Amino acid sequence: MPHRTTHQPGAYEHHWTWQLRGACRSGGASLFFHPSGERGEAHDAREAAAKAVCAGCPVRLECRRYALETRERYGVWGGLTEDERHRLLSRGLHQRSAA
Repeated sequence: MPHRTTHQPGAYEHHWTWQLRGACRSGGASLFFHPSGERGEAHDAREAAAKAVCAGCPVRLECRRYALETRERYGVWGGLTEDERHRLLSRGLHQRSAA
């Protein structure tokens, strides 16, 4: 028998509940969003570590789709950096990469 919820779901709840299963929830947001002035090797290492978390995430594709559809400007979402998302969006490739 399925677990019964104790509340009525909201009309748009299905649009964000995937976030509750994100692998990123166990760590700090600082891994996914760069601090002011971060450059070079520190920037690259932080992004690589964030992408490693995303690689094993059960909702990576939902996260990526969300970031592309909402034009999320900052951070690593679904394994894509700000620059990678910008390039996909500018080329019109986001429909294929979010699938």
